[in-house]
Amino acid sequence: MKSSKELMALEDKYGAHNYHPLEVVLAKGEGVYVWDVEGKKYFDFLSAYSAVNQGHCHPRIVGALKDQADVLTLTSRAFYNDMLGPYEKFVTEYFNYDKVLPINTGVEAVETALKVCRKWAYLKKGIPANNAKIIFASGNFHGRTLGVISASMDPVATKDFGPYLPGIEIIPYNDITALKTALEDKNVAGFIVEPIQGEAGVFVPDEGYLKAAAEACKKHNVLFIADEVQTGIARTGRLLATCGNCSCEKSCGHNPEVKPDILILGKALSGGVFPVSAVLADDEILGCIKPGEHGSTFGGNPLACAVAIEALKVVTDEGLAENAMKLGKIFRDRMQQLADKSDLVTLVRGKGLLNAIVINDTEDSETAWNICMKLRDNGLLAKPTHGNIIRFAPPLVMNEEELGQCCDIIEKTVLEF
Repeated sequence: MKSSKELMALEDKYGAHNYHPLEVVLAKGEGVYVWDVEGKKYFDFLSAYSAVNQGHCHPRIVGALKDQADVLTLTSRAFYNDMLGPYEKFVTEYFNYDKVLPINTGVEAVETALKVCRKWAYLKKGIPANNAKIIFASGNFHGRTLGVISASMDPVATKDFGPYLPGIEIIPYNDITALKTALEDKNVAGFIVEPIQGEAGVFVPDEGYLKAAAEACKKHNVLFIADEVQTGIARTGRLLATCGNCSCEKSCGHNPEVKPDILILGKALSGGVFPVSAVLADDEILGCIKPGEHGSTFGGNPLACAVAIEALKVVTDEGLAENAMKLGKIFRDRMQQLADKSDLVTLVRGKGLLNAIVINDTEDSETAWNICMKLRDNGLLAKPTHGNIIRFAPPLVMNEEELGQCCDIIEKTVLEF
């Protein structure tokens, strides 16, 4: 087997340099752990950006993948297949929507939602052709396609990729007054928002912001679109981050605080085993899409359907939302104790097991990166975002003893700086 150094050199030579990975080459994963090619064991505190909420290589999900792979993997949507209908029934009942449009990746699902929103605006709201506007929140991260970077304020994502998509308005995140003002424009079709901005540094909005935003959208006949690609599937201590204080033991049909008009899911929808994403909405909205207007060769393939059903069953059967809520409180308490000891940590924030610490340095400094490199040396993998913020998001199958060990590693590492 090639060494880590040799494998990193291969990527550097033959791969496009569109990522800047932490210097570790992983070869195996199980539960909350990963191993590098030399056999060193680490706690995974990123979970593939929350795609691996159910833990690495969950045996039930991998089993569903293997069983289906032996039978039928792909038909395209040129034909019906025997897994898609059962999956569509399962996922719509699980999240309490009329319909689902199955797709592959998170950013594809976002782009799909934007198209659906525009279609609805012209067919149902009566906005004049080619005049529909969609409102985005500043600091957003919905992916890196040309469509969604048109709403990005990150120069790294946008520089030298113009011209950008028209029909977009950007307002401050967590600012209900700015949203209400923007909604006065009768050509606004939708407002898309991450319930918690993960890539921006785990920004949690004020209590009641999402509810007030949804109510304002409803008042103006504007679609409230929730991008829960990262925050969904139990990550924040509820099945969905938009759930508020509802009971989510089985699904989100128990009186959610906010029910988005369009719900976007991905990542943990497959437990990290296979690319699966989804756009969910009721008939009034998704019924606007007709044959030929949107599609994907791999969207709704039998393999994806089998994996997603089992991945969602695992979330329910293993109480992952409840575990994330419980461990998240413990983790933030421990990190706050660390912040009280060290001037290096200025802020702790998050919800459930999506958390971050802010490092007392500038965004262009290497302090957070160096801390993550030392965390790696000490057996825990995490990565900075926006220079001076370290995001912590372990698999939701973690137990309290393992979390304690991780907190010890983080505390020891930070205090060494």
